[in-house]
Amino acid sequence: MNKSIKAFSWVGSQENFVDQLNVHQINRIMVGRYGGSSTAGQYKNEDGCLVWQDEKEEWELAIILDAHHTAESAELVLEQFLNRKTDITRLLSRPVVYSFKRLEEMVLKLFQGEDFLTACRNVRGETACLIVARKDKYLWWFSVGDCILYLFHEELAALGQYQVNQRQFYEWLGQVNTFEQSVPCYTSGTKELRKGINHIFLTTDGLVECPNEPFLDPSEIFKVLSDSPGDKNILPLLQTLKQNDARDSTTIVAWDVSISKDASRPSDE
Repeated sequence: MNKSIKAFSWVGSQENFVDQLNVHQINRIMVGRYGGSSTAGQYKNEDGCLVWQDEKEEWELAIILDAHHTAESAELVLEQFLNRKTDITRLLSRPVVYSFKRLEEMVLKLFQGEDFLTACRNVRGETACLIVARKDKYLWWFSVGDCILYLFHEELAALGQYQVNQRQFYEWLGQVNTFEQSVPCYTSGTKELRKGINHIFLTTDGLVECPNEPFLDPSEIFKVLSDSPGDKNILPLLQTLKQNDARDSTTIVAWDVSISKDASRPSDE
């Protein structure tokens, strides 16, 4: 196994962080977890996440999951990726022109495979799933459900662009499974990063569904990140959730990437 790869995975059934704020660092990637407020009625956490990072090959892969009923569906998805870690990390070490296309093919093959479909029929509940990979100056994402990917950069913010994917309701993996349909429903895409500092930010929906909606407008998230530079810049977001007695759990995976290559510009500029 490549020793340059840093790895982390977690699911809420292992440790729920109810009433607790937690920020965990994997090199420059930050994982933030808040399990929700027990006084508001929360008693379990069905989120999950996975982070792989290779500083030598200059890529990152992150997955966040937001399950309901039980965490079994999130556990199942994480297990599938952990079992394929060698193949996926080897793929991401290939040139980006090749790796993203092959990665999406691998994900689709996994989710459409009979072994996975059979396992999904035997779990209780289902999960939203957001998979994001960064290599070179490009970002790739694959989403089932309503987890959110933001890309924060000054040039994009000036044009009012923050959110990369659109939340899709009634899409899941698990007991109710979009890949059981005759035509599976999911979204995927690629995004060019801008020159300079890019803030890549994945979150479950607990952040935007917090009481009083402090972060429904993504510009407010960007403001917090900009006002709180450094390793713990996602902590103020979690603190606001706790102050608002948010019941729903929230899981965040975020990191900064500095891009030295020029990005696309209009020809008449």
